[in-house]
Amino acid sequence: MNKINRSLIIIMLVCVSMAFGACSSKPAGGAASHTDKVTVTDALGRQVEINSAAKRVVAVGPGALRLCCYFNSIDMIVGVEQMDKNEAQGKPYVMANPSLASLPVIGPGGPNNAPDPEKILAAKPEVIFTTYASDKAAADSLQAKTGIPVAAISYGKTSVFSPEVYSSLRLIGKLTGKEKRAEELVEYMEKCKNDLDSRTKDIPDGMKPSAYIGGLGMKGAHGIESTQGRYALFDAVHANNVADETGKTGTVMIDKEKLLQWNPDKIFIDGSGLQMVKEDYSKNPSYYGALSAFKNGEIYSQLPYNFYTTNIDTAMADAYYIGKVLYPGQFEDVEPGGKANEIYKFLVGQELYAQMAESYGEFKKLTLP
Repeated sequence: MNKINRSLIIIMLVCVSMAFGACSSKPAGGAASHTDKVTVTDALGRQVEINSAAKRVVAVGPGALRLCCYFNSIDMIVGVEQMDKNEAQGKPYVMANPSLASLPVIGPGGPNNAPDPEKILAAKPEVIFTTYASDKAAADSLQAKTGIPVAAISYGKTSVFSPEVYSSLRLIGKLTGKEKRAEELVEYMEKCKNDLDSRTKDIPDGMKPSAYIGGLGMKGAHGIESTQGRYALFDAVHANNVADETGKTGTVMIDKEKLLQWNPDKIFIDGSGLQMVKEDYSKNPSYYGALSAFKNGEIYSQLPYNFYTTNIDTAMADAYYIGKVLYPGQFEDVEPGGKANEIYKFLVGQELYAQMAESYGEFKKLTLP
């Protein structure tokens, strides 16, 4: 073989190699290669895979849209449930994003209404985030009906400072290519949690006033007898919660006579039940007059946060106010309204305390009736 032929063969081999290399690389603007696939394990333990970071998403079920809105990338949301279009009041994530009202409806919303696959399909999302799915079968069913990956997220048992919320934020971040924002959110929530803890963890029990929360909303408004054992916001500041005596976790309706027996030093009333408490006070002034907190003017309001499950931002703001009331020395540097605005600004992009206070009352002592 002469030198010319060998040179031609070498040139041909180089060309073939370059051609194969060009075919194996992803062209600009082309479809994602297998290396772009994103895989996560959702809140139900399901493996969820998408071809590349989702630019179009929908969220179905109580609280699902809220966590997506915390990413401050409202343009990725392409449809909303009717429940969030109908009512913005009390929902900072909707209040801060009025443009959500102009998006297509993807279903009725609510804990008892199934998602609408046809309306979801019409919005053309690339992934569906859901808190609806009670089990793997429900999530798999929605995924089968739509042909769109479904990722289950969760608020856990406490919603506020919950590891399940952190995992859900990270899941949303990974599937949408917004991991940095997810870590910022988790870091901020943990910072607040640790701040509340460090201010209050070393206070001796003997120096803690006894406390009670009444009027908590749970599937509707309730009066002073609606409370919680192991109340997450009290636990966040190591409060002496008299309702812990019940041994129950979560919402419990107590006998009003039990509250007289406990006779707590300070009583907080959730804004969602405040009107019912006022009405009951006008009917039974002698009952309330027998409570030391009412006699001594130690009644305080907190912003309601249970609208389509927990508004984590409002709950965090309430925790700081509760700490300020119970331990003013440890929270001397905290102005509750300003702290609320800081929290709202970081999570939903707007300072909303004034709007919340206009609807439900400021952080303050209450005068009844």
